[in-house]
Amino acid sequence: GYFHHMRRQCRYSSKDLQGIELITSYVFNKVEDIRFNSTVGKYVGYTEHGVKNAEAWNSDAAFLAQERGQLERVCKPNAAIYY
Repeated sequence: GYFHHMRRQCRYSSKDLQGIELITSYVFNKVEDIRFNSTVGKYVGYTEHGVKNAEAWNSDAAFLAQERGQLERVCKPNAAIYY
């Protein structure tokens, strides 16, 4: 069988909300294909398939804006819980 997994993680480097980084990884059969990093601000592909998808996702402004918004919707409200 095949294994597909999406993992979203918030990395907190300080109690200041400016130091939060969102990482969203897409994994297929234990190999990370694509990663979104809020610091970079776009998707990066690590495999041939991932590079093609990253290019398509980065060219879709609405899709990219939705992922960028996850930092505000997921990470920042949960910072107090983390600390």
